[in-house]
Amino acid sequence: MMDTRDCACGPTTVRDEAARWFVRLQEPVISVDEQQRFDAWLSEHAQHRDEFQLLQGLWSAADLLPAPRLKALCETPPKRQPWVRYAVAASVLTIALGLGLFSGLNHSGGYNAEFATALGERKHVALPDGSLIDLNSRSHLKVRYEKDRRVIELSAGEAMFSVEHDTARPFVVEAGSGKVTVTGTRFDVRHDLTQTRVAVEQGTVKVQGRGAPDDQFVSLTAGLGTRVDAQGVVASAYAVNPAHITAWRSGKLVFNNASLAEVAEEVSRYRDKPLKVANPTVANLRLTSVFKSDDTEALLKALPNILPVAVRTLADGSQEIISK
Repeated sequence: MMDTRDCACGPTTVRDEAARWFVRLQEPVISVDEQQRFDAWLSEHAQHRDEFQLLQGLWSAADLLPAPRLKALCETPPKRQPWVRYAVAASVLTIALGLGLFSGLNHSGGYNAEFATALGERKHVALPDGSLIDLNSRSHLKVRYEKDRRVIELSAGEAMFSVEHDTARPFVVEAGSGKVTVTGTRFDVRHDLTQTRVAVEQGTVKVQGRGAPDDQFVSLTAGLGTRVDAQGVVASAYAVNPAHITAWRSGKLVFNNASLAEVAEEVSRYRDKPLKVANPTVANLRLTSVFKSDDTEALLKALPNILPVAVRTLADGSQEIISK
């Protein structure tokens, strides 16, 4: 039975709260403050995330409903109110559950979708089989579900994958010159211009260069990571801290003895113009600290108090870290 919680509007189920948030997030514009309140609600309890993901996954599968019924659900009066969309979402949820469309949609139909994030934006995506994707800033991927495999093409950026186990349909992430294959696990993939980085939080993944023979791969388990270079060469597995690597999901940048070259590259993901380092001496300086990804100016102001550097603004508006 669903737990109940008190709110300003009276007792309500967690599923009701999830549906109301789902409806609100369909609006073309949502304020930063409201997005932060949603993020706080989502992280408040595991059940919140579960219910929201359930509704989001079912909504993604709405095209499997009979067309006449879906059309009838979506026909609304000229003056649409938020509660109308709430009713539609709830109706789709009820019908989808009744038809057994969740739990992989019987693993028989195909599915194609495309998702992207803008500068500073993060996005949470629930796929029809129950797998989940968290997209970082400036990321782009395509999803293609086939009868015998689930394929993700990450063309730019970073994504955290929580994959529903399905031995019959491996989950394959293609990113640059690298390929990651799993049947069910949690892992992070970041694709930059020169390399693809993989880090595993839970389970096991197989990492290989695109086009490599099936028997040529690096196996990663929880707490291990690797890199694939532009030529498709996969590095040996090395220890990683998944919590630090995926801190971006909560809006944080965690640097643990990172070089300023690495810091500049990471910070540039969250700025209109790239952050640069003046020379190798500056680039090799090390930083250990935590900052907010939506306030990189605070990081730049703090740097001269932590390291012997200064930050200057260049003619094109970009900024550069120089020796003090």
